[in-house]
This record gives sequence, structure tokens and C-alpha cells, in this order.
Amino acid sequence: MHIIDISIFIIYMLGMLGVGIYFMKRNKSQEDYYVGGREMTSFHIGLSVVATDVGGGFSIGLGGLGFLIGLSGSWMLFTGIIGAWISAIFLIPIIYPLAKKHNFLSFPEVLNHFYDRKVAIIAGIISLIGYIGFTSSQVLAGAKLAAATFPSITIVDAVLLMGVVVIGYTVLGGLKAVIFTDTIQWIILMVGLILIGIPLGFIKVGGWEALRIYLPANFQSLTNVGFVQFINWFITIVPIWFVGMTLYQRIYASKDEKTAKKAWFIAGLFEWPVMAFMGITLGLLGRVAFEQGMFTEFGYAPGSAIDPEIGLPLLLTHIFPVGLMGLLMSSYFSAIMSTADSCLMAASGNFTTDILRLSKDNTKGIRYSQLATLVIGILAIFLATKMQNVLDLMLYSYAFMVSGLFVPVLGFMFLKNPSAKAAMYAMLLGGGTTLALILTELALPFGLDANFFGITLSAIVFTSIQSLHKR
Repeated sequence: MHIIDISIFIIYMLGMLGVGIYFMKRNKSQEDYYVGGREMTSFHIGLSVVATDVGGGFSIGLGGLGFLIGLSGSWMLFTGIIGAWISAIFLIPIIYPLAKKHNFLSFPEVLNHFYDRKVAIIAGIISLIGYIGFTSSQVLAGAKLAAATFPSITIVDAVLLMGVVVIGYTVLGGLKAVIFTDTIQWIILMVGLILIGIPLGFIKVGGWEALRIYLPANFQSLTNVGFVQFINWFITIVPIWFVGMTLYQRIYASKDEKTAKKAWFIAGLFEWPVMAFMGITLGLLGRVAFEQGMFTEFGYAPGSAIDPEIGLPLLLTHIFPVGLMGLLMSSYFSAIMSTADSCLMAASGNFTTDILRLSKDNTKGIRYSQLATLVIGILAIFLATKMQNVLDLMLYSYAFMVSGLFVPVLGFMFLKNPSAKAAMYAMLLGGGTTLALILTELALPFGLDANFFGITLSAIVFTSIQSLHKR
């Protein structure tokens, strides 16, 4: 990389750490650290939500979908706007007043309120393990992406670099630092990819005529996706808006209920159509570049086997001139870090609030919280560098959490007296089913995702035990 690009990247990283130092001096309690003092605005919350939800998978996932199936890949994030707006209408009016009244800091505290302590503890443990794994996987994915794009950087170097910066500003500044850095990272991502990446890529491949010549006809259609595929996206993404610890922390951080709802509507609009079509368009341009032979020098000649998810980084590497490569690399790291930092905060909150159960009134609580975040962050980085096979097991815990906890959340939303026993068995059997189906790699009927069967069983178990509970 040129010295100009390196300088841009270093300034960006130092800026992220500076945000953490700034808020470190202003955090006075665990409420400041974990929920931003409950005074954040809808603009910052909304951008932080969308950056967390799709930022980490943006460079890889959306670009890969555009490369593989074209514009129809945008329907994946259409489920994001559905989840965001439904939860804004039905979930936030229930959660925010309770969080304000009882000073909630975590998602399992909600389950403790509606069910009992056992349900909350199990949820806290599952959430902690899942978010440690998710933090590790985000950093590792970003490191592989950076190493593939910039051969001079090794995967280990990239992991350590991202890890140190993410842990640094998150430990120092807490949720305020995470939310404000997410805002900055989102803006950098927009500038780097929408205002520069798309126009340069469009010009480089030859404009609309090249898209017409080199792309299959159905790539420019919105119907190039099957119904089952859409259902799989729906049942994977929508439940996250109801069980994600990262999202509950942002509900709590909003200064009032109206602010939280507005933030969720903003996040939904940024997910679809903004992020959806931006990522898909870049993936399409990557496909055209591949078919034109632009990637031959990287070992990917037209017609050869290529991972769809590396089409986008190869395109951007090919078209960005000196002086903008630093911005490109910053954009990559922004996408990954905006998800990794939120997952780190979620894991720390689960550990201190739900497992250790530190007193919220303890003046030393913020120091213990910082120490917990540091230790969990170091563990996540260690796993990313030394024990990559463990990451799959931790991500299974995340799938377990989503498929197991979604129905109990619906239970407290719509029932006056939900059963703790129903929630417990629905969580264990529903999540366990999804986990078993993933591990055994069974061929599932109709090509449906394992989450479909886990959530379905969870609903059956919850309904059955709840009916006995009412009798």
C-alpha cells in the first residue's frame, strides 16, 4: 500500500480510539456504560442499529448475493425492514416503559420480569456464549477479507489490529463510544462505497451496456429468488429483532419511547432499500468484472471457480486509485467493527448483569464492567487467532438463542400470564432442535432452514404447556 493510504488508515484507527477516550471521561455509572445514560437520539441509535445488524456481513454477504443471483438478493434485507418496523410497533411499547421503570440493562432481565430467574440465567449464558462467538467470527471474517484484498497483511495481523482497536474504544467508552463510532463508520462506508465505489466500478466495467452483455437476463430482475429462500431469510432475520441483546441495549439507551420507535423506522429504511441495493449493485459490478477477465491476474479467469463473496473486494481493489485505497480499507474495517463492537458490549452486559449480577448502584461497577469487556474481548480475539474450529460451536449457540427465545418473547408480548415452565421447555427444545439439525446436517424437507423447525417446535411446546398452565 502507498504511504498516503497507510496514513489515511492510521488516522481512521486513531480516531476510533479517540472516541473511546472522549466518552471514558464522561461515563459515571453502569447506566452510562451499558445503555448510554438513556439519553441517545434517534439519529445515532438508528444508524448504530443498522450498522450493527448488516455492517459486519455487508462486504461479504450482500456482495456475494449480487454476484450470484443479481438484484433479487435485495429481498434478504427486505426482511430487515419488516423485523425493524414490526418490533417498533409491538415490542418497543412493551419494553421501553419497563426498562425505564426497573432500570434494565440486559435482555434476560426482561425474561426475569415476565417469567423467572431460571429462564433469565439460561438465556444469559446462551447469549453470552453466542455473542463471544459472534464477536470472534466478525473479526476473523474481516481479517480474511482484508488479507485477501491486501496481500501485504496477514490474517493474524488483521485480527490483532482490528481486535486491539475494537476492544480499545469499547472498553474505554462503553455503549456511547460504540454508538458514535458506528455513526462514523456508517458514514465512511457510505462515502467509500456509494459515492466512490459504485461510480468508479460502473465506469470501469463499461456502463449499462456491459451489464446488459455480461449479466444473465434474470440478474436485473427482482423475481430471481424462490419462495422457500425468502421464507428462510424471513425466519432467520426477523426473530433477531426480538431477541438480540444488542438491540435491547439500544432501546434502553433511547431518551424516550418515541425516540426508540423513530430510530427503528430509520434503521429499517437504511436496511432496505439503501443497504440492500448498494451491496447488491456492487456485487453485480463484481460479476461483470469477473466475466470481463479483470480478475485473471488474481487467479480467477472467466469461467473458473470463484467464491461469489470475494468478487466485491477484488473489484474494489482493482478500481480504487492511490489515495483512496486507504479509504477502502477503512470502509472494510468499519463494516466489520460496527458489528463486532456491539456484540462485545452485549456479551459484557450478559456477563456482568445476568451472570455475575453486579449491583447497579455500586460506584465501582463501571470499572468491573470495563474489566469484563476487556477480558471477553481478549478471549474473542484469542479464539479468532488460535481456535477457529470453536467458532462454529459458538455460532451454533447464537442459532440456539434465536430459535429458542423468539417464541417466549412472543409469549410475554401477547399473554397476560405466560408460564415460566412453558418458556423454559420452549427455549431448550426449540433451540435444541435447531442445533441438532445443524450438527447432523440432515437434508431438510423443501429446503427449509433449521430455524423453521426449531421455532415451530418451540411454538408447539410453549402452547401446549401454556394451556396446561391456564387449567
